[in-house]
Amino acid sequence: MNRILPISKTTRMKNILLIILCICSSSIIKAQDTLSMRSGESIIAKVLEVTTNEVKYKKFDNLNGPDMIILKSDLLQIRYENGTKDDFSNIIKKEETNNAAIDEAVQGKNDAQRFYNGYKTAGTIAFVSNFTPMFPIIPSLVFSLISTSSSNIPKDINLNYPSASLMKNEKYANSYRQEAMKIKKRKIWLNAGLGAGIIIIPVLILLSSGDGLLP
Repeated sequence: MNRILPISKTTRMKNILLIILCICSSSIIKAQDTLSMRSGESIIAKVLEVTTNEVKYKKFDNLNGPDMIILKSDLLQIRYENGTKDDFSNIIKKEETNNAAIDEAVQGKNDAQRFYNGYKTAGTIAFVSNFTPMFPIIPSLVFSLISTSSSNIPKDINLNYPSASLMKNEKYANSYRQEAMKIKKRKIWLNAGLGAGIIIIPVLILLSSGDGLLP
């Protein structure tokens, strides 16, 4: 007759921990949404919004990071954490239709106008540097000239582009960067002008009133 050996406390604890790990792993897997792309790539994500043409999401390994956007036409399907699916395989990519292909340059320009906000720090400096005690306006002018020179294109880390895959397209990326530079120039010179105006206008009013600095 076979004798059943008692299970030791150590073995029992190992089994309990294994069960707990399995449960936790299962919960983590279920909490993920999976984006399956036409390229064959799969993105583990948290889907935030599905619009008419786009899907907005955050990468699952960086939920505190920036919102990412991908075109529905670049997706095959989304598998949600609850097991449901959205199938986009029947969406025909615009460049596959008889119509003209998407103009990547136009899309890059439009996206820069929507997403680029890297000018804010430079614009603030251009405004504030007008008010230096000894040499008002001049530091702002110098900073603005340097910041808007053709060689000072915004760095990629400051571009806030919606999709890394789109930036791999040279035509799109160049258009996005050029439009971002134009936006940056406009904002810097606008802020520099506003700061200078705050200083110059009161002086002009004072002089025109006949109460100038000279007796």
